[in-house]
Amino acid sequence: MCEHKIPGTNIPMNDTSSMFDKFIPLIKATNGLTLSQVCAITGLEPSTIQNWVKRGFVARPVQKKYHERQLARILLISSLRDAMKIDSIGELMALVNGSADDESDDIIPEERMYDYFCMAITKAESGIPAVEEIPSLVRQTLADYAPPHPGAADRLADALCVMVYAYCCAHYKKEADALFEQMKQAAI
Repeated sequence: MCEHKIPGTNIPMNDTSSMFDKFIPLIKATNGLTLSQVCAITGLEPSTIQNWVKRGFVARPVQKKYHERQLARILLISSLRDAMKIDSIGELMALVNGSADDESDDIIPEERMYDYFCMAITKAESGIPAVEEIPSLVRQTLADYAPPHPGAADRLADALCVMVYAYCCAHYKKEADALFEQMKQAAI
């Protein structure tokens, strides 16, 4: 989209195919990622990720390794944290998939939700989508989603709209901050 990085990471985006698929070979080759590897991918501090685990926003690592589900949730949280409070992000994730430690209540795998999020934000041809375009972009993105029960598709669509709105807000905030800094420098 606007930053030309895979959302939630510091890795350059060079195409718009499945974003999460780029991480699967690494996860498989290493039988899970270490905390330092997750930090290298995301640019986050170890204490930040450990705090998210401690607070129940991310499932605990298995034998100190983070797997697909955990990485996807970390990437989603990282993508949204510039525009939403961490507690609100955790609440949003719980509205979609319940407890981070329990897959049985999920309406969608975390990795797939991350891919849908990435697809929705990259579908806008001119960068940041207009506010009124976001629900339509999300619905287009979810065209192949098969909900496990009635109401799941609407809940997922609403959550993805919240995520895309928040992501776009964070982009606008960065633009505003950069312009403000330019103004201050010009005034010196």
